[in-house]
Amino acid sequence: MFRVTTGASLGLRCGLAVLACTVAVLSLSSTDADARGKRKFFKRNTAATSTMDARYADIVVDANTGDVLHATNADAIRYPASLTKIMTLYLLFEQLEAGRVKLDTQMEVSEHAASQAPTKLGLRPGQTLMVEDAIKALVTKSANDASVVIAEHIAGSEDEFARLMTRKARALRMTRTVYRNANGLPDPGQVTTARDQALLGLAIQDRFPRYYRYFATQSFVYRGVRMSNHNRLLGRVPGVHGIKTGYIRASGFNLVSAVQRGDRRIVAVVLGGASAGSRDAKMRSLIDQKIVLASTTRTAPKIVEVADAAAPKPVLVAAPTPRPEPQARPEKPVRLAAANPPAKAEAPQRKPEARTAERSAKEPEQPVPGSTEPIKPLLVKTFSVKAGNPKTVTALSMLSPEPLAARTALSTDASGSAENARTETESERLPPPPPGARPGVLGVLSAKDMTQPPAQPVVTASVTPMVPTTSSAMTAPAPVKSSAPLSISDRKPRGSGWIIQVGAFEAPDEAREKLADAKSKAGNLLKGAEPYTEVYAKGDKRFYRARFAGLNESAAEQACKELKRSKIACFTTRN
Repeated sequence: MFRVTTGASLGLRCGLAVLACTVAVLSLSSTDADARGKRKFFKRNTAATSTMDARYADIVVDANTGDVLHATNADAIRYPASLTKIMTLYLLFEQLEAGRVKLDTQMEVSEHAASQAPTKLGLRPGQTLMVEDAIKALVTKSANDASVVIAEHIAGSEDEFARLMTRKARALRMTRTVYRNANGLPDPGQVTTARDQALLGLAIQDRFPRYYRYFATQSFVYRGVRMSNHNRLLGRVPGVHGIKTGYIRASGFNLVSAVQRGDRRIVAVVLGGASAGSRDAKMRSLIDQKIVLASTTRTAPKIVEVADAAAPKPVLVAAPTPRPEPQARPEKPVRLAAANPPAKAEAPQRKPEARTAERSAKEPEQPVPGSTEPIKPLLVKTFSVKAGNPKTVTALSMLSPEPLAARTALSTDASGSAENARTETESERLPPPPPGARPGVLGVLSAKDMTQPPAQPVVTASVTPMVPTTSSAMTAPAPVKSSAPLSISDRKPRGSGWIIQVGAFEAPDEAREKLADAKSKAGNLLKGAEPYTEVYAKGDKRFYRARFAGLNESAAEQACKELKRSKIACFTTRN
């Protein structure tokens, strides 16, 4: 009896122990599976939101129309990092186009250039760097030392080159961009926006198609060392042909991409990615989703600089304080335009000199991020202007919010006026931002601005920083006049071949003066050309085109380049 009871008791205990172990194993397995599932869910959500931190911004622009297909924080102030090198190359391409440097020109390496932080080529003071090697080094390795070599060769110093960069940004209506160095290394005063970088990405393709191809370079060999392009989308995402990556700790991971698939062309910008991988993934997604919305027909004119547009006589104006950034932007396509920070309507009007003095006394030396003021308060030249009726400013810009038909009609006739001519000294200085820190001088006006009549005829000032050493320094330069009378026809010559247009004006005398000025600047190249004016109507106004006819294509291009070197805007066209 004792044995039977003991055996049964032992069997019961063993059974209970086995059951408990089974329950414990099942519980642990279930807990581990739940934990793995939660980790996977967390990773998925982290990957989906990793790019959307406080630094994130993006924009996608249809390059054929200028429409904004998508935007997130497009006008928020961000750090450009190595996207700065896009503007560095823009200024170098200008030098190449003007013939001041060649691809095989050797540039000297200074101690300052050699001391730049990586990434870099490892240049040493006293060495030389060829221009074409410098271009490829910036595009592929994003070499900081090569950027400074370019800056010093063009401007003499990196600081002066940075001022030229900011000046060029204003000319392209990049109203919220300020440059402080040539390579994008950290500087709290060097800022930009996604919209401004899209403008630059469009402009460098339009202006320099011959040299823009370098942005598609996938690798570069320098002194036996092969360097791969940091842009991992090249050769991997269909249609991507540039243009530049960038990263510093304060900016996050940046990328500007230009894409063409068939006849559709877009420029996309991503700023503030949490990692290179998440930035690239976001860019791929934007490209695939938005390029199908792009137009297959080019309807927008090429982007041109402020200095190339016709403008009335200058009056000095001061820039207002920018308005706060908008909280949200619509997803439907809108016209790409430079950021427009208007002044407060109730603010009293004060003299520009008083406002400049007040700002210099109250504000720090560095501009507030997003400000379009020059880097430092400067003395300026002012020109007195007779009061008169306001003149409509025509433009040549794909950034205008005007109806498409109106913008297309303007694209062939706005190229300059007699009053817009500047001396060579003035053109090398830093000009002010557009009037009221707005790009209205190029016709880029908001809907509100277009419905209100102007209070007074005000346009961008022709401003030259200078040291007031003598009283003669404040005298406006005398207009250039031809030494001999020029016979100008009022009709287009027959069989006129290629044509050079140097302006479109409201008065015939202005057109004739511009023709005489152009003839004096490029007389040898325009020796066989026939100057004439051509009348055309736009709305209820008449305009007079100032043109030279009777040239072949090569002669017309060469003469136009010479006129541009003399600060006379022009373009060529077949008759």
